[in-house]
Amino acid sequence: MAEAKGLKKAVKLKADLAGFLGETELPRTEITKKLWNYIKENKLQTKTENGKPENAGKFIVADSKLLAIFKNTKSTSKSGKLTDLTNLQEGQTIDMMQMAAVVGANIE
Repeated sequence: MAEAKGLKKAVKLKADLAGFLGETELPRTEITKKLWNYIKENKLQTKTENGKPENAGKFIVADSKLLAIFKNTKSTSKSGKLTDLTNLQEGQTIDMMQMAAVVGANIE
């Protein structure tokens, strides 16, 4: 069997994400899938920035469990855009497009 590569290769999770997911290593695809499952199961999406959870929309509401993971995120994309969630508060939202930065900030 061929070795997993790219997004399917298992990566080591930092402590907060490992505790949240109950795993120490997972492929990026599985990390994202499990995070989205949690978001959907707990109806943590909203259509407006910092809106109330309504189970639909492009913004993700930070509950206490997600906040611990989101707050680890401070990164600059290849295009130079800074994603800094270190001061995020419970109940505030992030854009779903920031999930890649969240995953990247929580793996080693």
